[in-house]
Amino acid sequence: MLKIENITYGYNAMHNVLENFSLSYEEPGIYGLLGKNGTGKSTLLYLIMGLLRPKQGEITLNGANTQERLPESLQEMFIVPEEYNLPSIPLPDYLKVLRPFYPNFDEQLMVKLLQEFDMLNVNGATLNENGIPQINLGALSMGQKKKVYMCIALAARTKLLLMDEPTNGLDIPSKSQFRKVVAQGMRDDQIVVISTHQVRDVETLLDHVTIIEQNAVLLNEKMNMEEPVNLEELFIQTLTKAQIGG
Repeated sequence: MLKIENITYGYNAMHNVLENFSLSYEEPGIYGLLGKNGTGKSTLLYLIMGLLRPKQGEITLNGANTQERLPESLQEMFIVPEEYNLPSIPLPDYLKVLRPFYPNFDEQLMVKLLQEFDMLNVNGATLNENGIPQINLGALSMGQKKKVYMCIALAARTKLLLMDEPTNGLDIPSKSQFRKVVAQGMRDDQIVVISTHQVRDVETLLDHVTIIEQNAVLLNEKMNMEEPVNLEELFIQTLTKAQIGG
């Protein structure tokens, strides 16, 4: 269970991005976090990870305060930020550094997901003795880096996985592959939070949708799998209703 209670945070003393903000996710599943630019979606993800510290309030994952950044909490959380760099080293070498921090890391799952993304032989990479492609991470395009990093994130097998605009930089076929990779790679007891503006890329994937605006949670509901929802229309309707005081 992820619980956010009365969080206040600002990047300067004059303005708070989030103020007395509360939200909870009680069940495993894939949660879509939607909101206009500047509503604090990315900030919220970094606060959850303990990478930013709130002025007040508390965030807990299964009862543990994530702000304390204890090893037993960190090994159960992973974030895929919108933008990042990977070192110019082969993937197996990168895993040697990363793997000790995540005791449930599943290399076979990572290879399976890389194959789903058509990344096993990218740039002529060969497999090492353990079947891991020796991809030079520094030579990848941004879209390719996103694919590799998302496979690593899912293979870490954490209880909480956060993704910030994961489909940005992916081409149309890769966006379809992304949905398959997340559905195949997530744990049954895992909470996956996807913050995005690209609602059409994820609307068939989500179990739950959250819409936030000006420190308020306008919508926090399960999706009805039997009645597909147009998330773009739902988002606009929810914001319009809030603006007219409905």
